[in-house]
Amino acid sequence: MKIRRQKQAKKTLSFYKYNFGFRPPLQVLVDGTFCQSALTNKIQIKEQLPKYLMDDVQLCTTSCVLKELESLGKELYGAKLIAQRFQVRNCSHMKNPVGGSVCLLSMLGESNPHHYFIATQDQALAGKVKKKAGVPLLFIIQNTMVLDKPSPKSVAFVQTTQAGELVPVHHRTSIEHLKEEQGIRTDEQRGKKRKRPSGPNPLSCLKKKKKKEAPQTSAAEKRRKRKRKRCRSTATAAAALQVEKKTMDI
Repeated sequence: MKIRRQKQAKKTLSFYKYNFGFRPPLQVLVDGTFCQSALTNKIQIKEQLPKYLMDDVQLCTTSCVLKELESLGKELYGAKLIAQRFQVRNCSHMKNPVGGSVCLLSMLGESNPHHYFIATQDQALAGKVKKKAGVPLLFIIQNTMVLDKPSPKSVAFVQTTQAGELVPVHHRTSIEHLKEEQGIRTDEQRGKKRKRPSGPNPLSCLKKKKKKEAPQTSAAEKRRKRKRKRCRSTATAAAALQVEKKTMDI
């Protein structure tokens, strides 16, 4: 049963880490009801919660929660001692304290920018927390701490962001109108880039190399070469005749 709960907690944590940017140490805001329930069920929050979440945990509360526990008297004195061990986060109610549930909701803001967990046994507070996207909820059931599954609000938020429908239609039209006024064009309006006229090819600009002209021979030289060839041919013919005569005499 314990392994099954840890698997479910790991799955839920990965959902918040991937979609809402939760990182260790995990900051858990604890109220007086959670401390009282842990005391009656003999749960050591500091020791058991990091093991259950399998990550570093930073337990914290607010001054409004501590003052609320003080005002409730001796019945919640033990819960007050437990809450005093946690870090006290500054809230906006230092001069005029409010109830613990109101203070914790104000710490979350609209989008839970500090990535707080809420640990409470207050059903009214838990219902309001579930209406906010990206707020993990912890509570105690049957002597065990349980991390609640992601709320429908958180799941719907993730689905809309993945589908790209987070910005409403009227907001999109106003954004497009502002872009047109500022002269900003989208990729579709830009279209294809026109080709600019390119310069001449640098290789075609090179000067052509002139062929070296062969030295012209004069007509007198040509005649000399012809006479030499004729003289050679007559000499060879006379030598051949002499050879034939010698053979005949023999």
